[in-house]
This record gives sequence, C-alpha cells and structure tokens, in this order.
Amino acid sequence: MTSPTAEREIVITRMLDAPRELAWQAMTDPRHVVQWWGPDGFTTTIQEMDVRPGGVWTHVMHGPDGTDYPNHSVFQEVVYPERIVFAHGGRKLGGPEADFIGTWTFETVGSQTRITIHMVFPTAQARDAVVREYGAIEGGRQTLERLAEHLPRMGFDARFLRLERVLDAPVALVFACWTQKQHMQRWWGPGSFTNPVCEMDVRVGGAWRIVMRAPDGTEYPCEGEYLEVVPNERLVFTNNATDAAGKHVLGGLTAVMFVEENGKTRMTISTSATALVADAVKYLLGMEMGWTQSLERLAAEVASAH
Repeated sequence: MTSPTAEREIVITRMLDAPRELAWQAMTDPRHVVQWWGPDGFTTTIQEMDVRPGGVWTHVMHGPDGTDYPNHSVFQEVVYPERIVFAHGGRKLGGPEADFIGTWTFETVGSQTRITIHMVFPTAQARDAVVREYGAIEGGRQTLERLAEHLPRMGFDARFLRLERVLDAPVALVFACWTQKQHMQRWWGPGSFTNPVCEMDVRVGGAWRIVMRAPDGTEYPCEGEYLEVVPNERLVFTNNATDAAGKHVLGGLTAVMFVEENGKTRMTISTSATALVADAVKYLLGMEMGWTQSLERLAAEVASAH
C-alpha cells in the first residue's frame, strides 16, 4: 500500500554491521556524530545536541567548497534504542528551506542493525527542491556509508551490555519493583550490598539516587535522571556512578523493557557506557557481574511480593 505522504518523503535504509545499541550511540553522541555526519567531503560543527524530547540539536555542516549549512532541530520523540523523531530546519544562505519531520529507526536483524532515515516534507515541491538543490538522497546515502565506516573505529570507547530475564510474575508487579522505593532498596546492587540511601522520583525529568554499601563499609553512590517512564512497558534513565573517593567514573544510559507473556514477564535491560577505554571495559565487565547478582535479588524480591 502506498504511503499517503509518499510524494513528499525521502526514505533511505542501510544495514550496519553492528548491534543497534552501538549504532544508537554513534548517532546520538556528538563526539561520534562529528566524525561521520554529512556527505563525502563535509565536516560538521555541533553547538548543542541534547537527545531527549524537547532537546535541541544545533549544528553547521561545512561543504568541501567552503559553503556553510546551518541546521536546527528539536527532538520530539526518543525511544531508546528503537526510534528518534525530530523537527528539522536548515538551509544554506540563499538556498531553499530544508524543513521536514525526520525519523530514525533502528531494527535488529541478527547481529546487525537496519537503520532507516525517513524525512517527510511539507509539500512535494519542498521535497523536490531539497533533492534538486542539496542532493538530499545521494547525500543521505553517503552519510550512512560514513556511519558504517565509523562504527568499527569506535572500539571500546562506546560499549553496551544487554541482559534478558523471564520472571514468574505479572508485569505490573515487576514494574513496581523497579519504581517503588520499598522494593528497589531491597534488591538493587550486588548480592552482599545494602542500600542505605534510595531516593526515586519516577517521572520524566525526575531524579534517582542510590548509595550502595559494600560489606566492608565502602559506599558507592550512583544517580541519574528518568528520560522515559511508560508504566508496565519501559523505563529509560541515565546512570552516573562514583567511586569510593567521589570520582566520577562513568556516564551511561539504561533502558528496561517489560513484556508480559502468559502471566510471566520478559525483561530486557540494555546499558550503554561511555568513558575512557580502560574504564569502560573494566566497568562493564564488573557491571555484568553486578547486574547478574542484582537480577537474582530482583527475582527473589518479586517472588516474595507475589
């Protein structure tokens, strides 16, 4: 069936040889975006890139002939690690406006990711003007080719961890164990840790803070902000950890997906981390062990509350 907006659309798709969490980070971390964004020969300067609903992305693309192309976008929807929607505006001096609603989708296909860039313009004439003046279709293909070339170079600078568990409880109870202090305080952290401080404001823009205490008394604060809260379906939050000396060691993003299946809950956790190479590798190795123990404690908490 033909899309009702087909005559005013541009759709560009490419397979990427990387998991979608890594592709997501390459497309949302400005340190990476500046290394590949734009057609062949272009460079990009980013003034601001705040990937959250209402966040702004302001950047200037510099053409190989010296022409500048200022761009300003506002993010409307950010669903990690599946979809980003934004309203875009931009042009070169004297050129036509390139105003459209852009959607990036990330689809897992085996060990790869299918990335789709979808642009919907106000009119067919506006679309055609952008294709004619800016070479938008070929430029988009070249941009995704540069992204594909950049992904292997990311190395361990951007890493992610993905875990999946099935809990023998309805999704509402499992979600409650993630969003209510009396539950969270009992299961968060490795097996022998306690949580003397547990503060949670579970709403978009709300903050969370937990201080984990090891058996030897050492405390490990962690905190973040909720970016998405969809009851019984999804939680997305930033996570920032601090070591015993109070030194910031990692900034990352965690998404938890909940799906009910015949009275049980399938829970998928995706955590990404960006830090110095050695820190990221070491931290994520420890994080996998810590999450494994935490989820064992979560299963016990769910069972006791069921």
